[in-house]
Amino acid sequence: MGSSSSYNSNWTPEQNKSFENGLAIYDKDIPDRWKKIAKLVGGTNEQEVKKQYEILLDDINRIESGEVPLPKYRRNGGSSRANGINNEEERLKHLKL
Repeated sequence: MGSSSSYNSNWTPEQNKSFENGLAIYDKDIPDRWKKIAKLVGGTNEQEVKKQYEILLDDINRIESGEVPLPKYRRNGGSSRANGINNEEERLKHLKL
């Protein structure tokens, strides 16, 4: 999520992806949600996963409030990255559930 992200820098990109997938798989009503997500991520614990979620929510709220501007992407040939930005915003909104 760009330079504004405070994601745990000790996590690998694969762990961050597993974290995001875990949020999609285990919604807020799932018992032991953080424990299950931590197991999916690997190499972390419930407290670290919950903290990562709080950081993600803070980043999303800052972006939505306009405090953090979205990066400007150049267009390369026929492909537009603007669609990628919209898809990313939609994906992040779904993570808030």
